[in-house]
Amino acid sequence: MLCQLPKMYYSDDSSSEASIDEYEEGWLADVERIREDDPSTTILEVSSGEHDFIQNMADEDWEELGHAISGNTHLSCLDLYGGALNDHTMSSLFRGLTRSISIGEMRLYENEISAVGMRSMVPFLQNADNLEYLDLDNNNLASNGFNTLFRALRNGPIVKLNCSRCGIDSIEIDSEHIPKHLEHLHLGENIINADGCHELAKLLQGGVAAITDLLLNNNKIDDEGVEILVDALQSNTSLTELDLRWNDGISKQGNEMLLKLVNNVSSIEATLQSNHTLKRIRVEHLNQLERDEIQTNIDKATRINTCYTRPAREKLIQTQLHSQNRAELCRLQGIDRSLYNEIDPLHLPEVLSLIGQNHGRGELYVALSSSIMTLFSTINRQRCIQQEKEYHAAKAAEHAVIAAEHRAKVEELENELAAMEKAAEGNEGNDDTEYRDKKRRRKWWWGLWGVA
Repeated sequence: MLCQLPKMYYSDDSSSEASIDEYEEGWLADVERIREDDPSTTILEVSSGEHDFIQNMADEDWEELGHAISGNTHLSCLDLYGGALNDHTMSSLFRGLTRSISIGEMRLYENEISAVGMRSMVPFLQNADNLEYLDLDNNNLASNGFNTLFRALRNGPIVKLNCSRCGIDSIEIDSEHIPKHLEHLHLGENIINADGCHELAKLLQGGVAAITDLLLNNNKIDDEGVEILVDALQSNTSLTELDLRWNDGISKQGNEMLLKLVNNVSSIEATLQSNHTLKRIRVEHLNQLERDEIQTNIDKATRINTCYTRPAREKLIQTQLHSQNRAELCRLQGIDRSLYNEIDPLHLPEVLSLIGQNHGRGELYVALSSSIMTLFSTINRQRCIQQEKEYHAAKAAEHAVIAAEHRAKVEELENELAAMEKAAEGNEGNDDTEYRDKKRRRKWWWGLWGVA
């Protein structure tokens, strides 16, 4: 859990000499305890403000401070903000501060750090074993500084990175070397456009990254940039918050794409395939009425994502199966299509039951009015199919009886032919015997008369 640091050495009269001396004494005491690795000192905080001693620190002092922090095992939070650092002091500090095994949070916001100062910080970033939160808000990083920073963090434990108000336009992200623990990325109030969205999409398309919060408010993102982000978020299951407020290039078309992202009512399948992970999308519109309508329906969809364990089913029930909600979403999304045409008529009774249970008799009546002809035609068609099936089954049985009779007749005729053939063979044998008997009788008769 990232801690929230209290303000140290606060005084109602910060302009007095006594308060300045007290602040400086406290700072020096903290530095000494850090050098001694005192377990009681876990936070080191300083803002330049009106405290001249910070501005008057020599290069050797900054480097010595870096060495002391690098060798400390208990310091968890380092806050040097409000003009305490510039490229020159960064170089001196990080010449000594090259590694840390204890720092989990570092706030360097509202300084004068550019890409030059960022490069001097790279060895520390590559060897900060527990650095989870880095705040560089309102510095002069520009694109080169951010890209240097992001490459240095690719193998680190960073979870939250704030680079708002840093003059960033173009972004370079190596999809094979993305910080695998990064969850929160704040890039508000920069000059990121559609090209930057192409690179940011790499963080949203799966892989090792698991971004949960992406803040892009007050940039130069237009409808093309929104389309790029929406395409990447179609299959994303990690991002829960997307902030696109005050990007003047986003028109009604871009906002319709964001609404379709979380609840596309063009078909039942489209609703089921919508994004069910996003819990908050913030976007502003030039037209207040359109902003209210679209943002309200985006909020309804993301609220379902937040409150229900089966958001896809709930979106079908609350929007697709509710005539007024669906009509409003169809109007906003430019859709003119009947829901009941795509429902299998055999499932209509179950669908009508869901409507009655969730939306009452009024909605059930509307649903019946819309689907009754389909339901009746389905019932008639079922009856026709059943009758036709019975007819052909009877014909098949009838033909089976006739075929059996013909097979029996064929067998009878075959038996008769076989008997005839056998009888014919027997007759040939009898003729030969009778001829021999007659020949013997003639010989006997002629013998009686003395004829040879």
